[in-house]
Amino acid sequence: MNTLGVLMLDTRFARIVGDIGNPETFDFPVRCRTVPRASPQRVVRERDPALLQPFIDAGRALVAEGATAITTSCGFLVLFQCELQAALPVPVWTSRLLLLAESSGAGVITVDAARLGDDHLRAAGAPPDTPIEGLEPGCAFQRCLLHGEAALDTANAREETVAAARRLIARHPRLSTIVLECTNMPPYADAVRAATGRSVLDITTLLRQRFQT
Repeated sequence: MNTLGVLMLDTRFARIVGDIGNPETFDFPVRCRTVPRASPQRVVRERDPALLQPFIDAGRALVAEGATAITTSCGFLVLFQCELQAALPVPVWTSRLLLLAESSGAGVITVDAARLGDDHLRAAGAPPDTPIEGLEPGCAFQRCLLHGEAALDTANAREETVAAARRLIARHPRLSTIVLECTNMPPYADAVRAATGRSVLDITTLLRQRFQT
């Protein structure tokens, strides 16, 4: 049976159903492996190239354990897409951003808009003018995801994700689709959809489309 391998950042917060780090999010087998010391700070804000080899090593370990495809728990790892795919003998989907090229009229919600740059869009093959909106800098949800906090307030996380989506639509009212870069945001996709009336896509929709076909 096909098994999805998930390369996990080294975090402390709870992985609720809908989050890529909770195997109950999917109706197919999932194996997760945390990459030691791959903190969100190092991946999102420092973009530390020294992490590439640990991710490759963890990916190879998942393949050895039976993973037939590999994904990650952070969309910013799209910067490693080419290297990971070259190093691993199974399909690799590092980020939902990879399908932006196929999603006309799409904008992105991200954990940190100041750090999601042109190089991420280039690595994903996405249009360089893709609209991007982030969580409010320093808000509780962003602090939880990026600062190693353990407490996750799901009601607050939902509110702050929806608020970011509303800001995006206010700036770009013609957008038809919202893409959630952050793999911790899919639990709130329905709330974003209801608040904006737009189609909402995330890493879980990509995986269900690609992994199960």
